[in-house]
Amino acid sequence: MDILILNIETTTKNCSVSLSKNGNLIALKEINDDGYSHAENLHPFIESILQETQYNYTDLSTIAVSKGPGSYTGLRIGVSAAKGFSFALGIPLISVDTLLALALKVKVTDGLIVPILDARRMEVYQAVFTKEYETIEITKAQIIEANTYDNYLEKEKVYFVGDAVTKCQSIISHPNAVFIENQYPSAKEMTNLSYSKYLQKDFEDVAYFEPYYLKDFIAIKSTKRF
Repeated sequence: MDILILNIETTTKNCSVSLSKNGNLIALKEINDDGYSHAENLHPFIESILQETQYNYTDLSTIAVSKGPGSYTGLRIGVSAAKGFSFALGIPLISVDTLLALALKVKVTDGLIVPILDARRMEVYQAVFTKEYETIEITKAQIIEANTYDNYLEKEKVYFVGDAVTKCQSIISHPNAVFIENQYPSAKEMTNLSYSKYLQKDFEDVAYFEPYYLKDFIAIKSTKRF
């Protein structure tokens, strides 16, 4: 029986949905929108992908969602939708490590891969992986300074990828630092990760699953005058 997985990624400004069959990507729809229009785009994207591939919701084997860290609002929208579909359809819920999926965008034969997502001020969400995507440092919040990654950079190339690349590029100037620009977490790279978890029956408890916010949400006071 074919394993059909709907993958949802909303942790950054990239609203991304994919459908995979037995771990292979068969459809992808995404948009990078500075307005963070996830609430408007997510469900139409899902409908569009199912229509394109001529599948129904009842054909889905499971729902996979990128669990974070990332945008508080984006995470909440994506996880809420995934939990809703999982509960309504009576199918399992899978969570995928956002930074691991982002690291999969980088294909290299040497060095390390550091996916970085923008947090507040000079802080990023980061993890460190080998070129084979094995974890060296787990996900954490990191304040970026000129020498933050020197222990790695002195030994080998380090490939930085994610929406915090511009922030880091202005501070880190080591010759072994390689900055891969204009890349965001995508449902495209979720396909193999979610399929592997499905085969392992690594499912979340729909009632209790929460996004991996990593840091508490802080509301920013509006400067608009009414």
